[in-house]
Amino acid sequence: MELKSFRETIKTAAAAAEAAVAVAVEVAAAVAAAAAAVVVVVVVVVVVVVVVAVVVVVNSSSSVVVVVVVVVVVVVVVVVVVVVVVAVVVVAVTVIGATIIAVYDEVAVVVLAVVVVVVVVVVVVVVVVVVVVVVVVVLVVVVAAVIVVATAAAAAETAAAVVAIQRYGNEVVVVVVVVVVVVVVVVVVVVVVVEVVVTIILLLLLFMIIDKI
Repeated sequence: MELKSFRETIKTAAAAAEAAVAVAVEVAAAVAAAAAAVVVVVVVVVVVVVVVAVVVVVNSSSSVVVVVVVVVVVVVVVVVVVVVVVAVVVVAVTVIGATIIAVYDEVAVVVLAVVVVVVVVVVVVVVVVVVVVVVVVVLVVVVAAVIVVATAAAAAETAAAVVAIQRYGNEVVVVVVVVVVVVVVVVVVVVVVVEVVVTIILLLLLFMIIDKI
């Protein structure tokens, strides 16, 4: 009887492990597809930003515009890279953790269901963060560049106007830099918090399964 029970346990564990791996593969495929879509959208937006930046720089003789455009483009690229890398890390840890946890216990379906929800939430958060950051940065660079160019064109008549545009241009640069720094800090904090939360959830699930073995 004990041998039979042992064999049944092995069969159950093997079935659970197989189901867990299958679900993990499906989850990984779905996440990869979503990540690919996000990357495509982000690349398109970044290309648009660069094109707009080049057009503004070419059509402007103001160094203020050049500084604003360069800073904004660099920030957009850095933020996108950081968000994508962290998203990949979180998804990889989640899928691997779910597979490992599922192998050790027959409650694999419940565990994987929770993990799938976590992955979906993380992906949604990452997508929202990327979209919001890119939109904000694009708006900042376009508005700032347009204002500076328009003011510079109108300021070509008098010396007083030239002094005004120089002072206003400096203020624009300061505002843009502050906005960029704030956005980057917020994105980094959000990404770190998401990754920590996902890691804690996986660890709690793992410890819970270990306690039941």
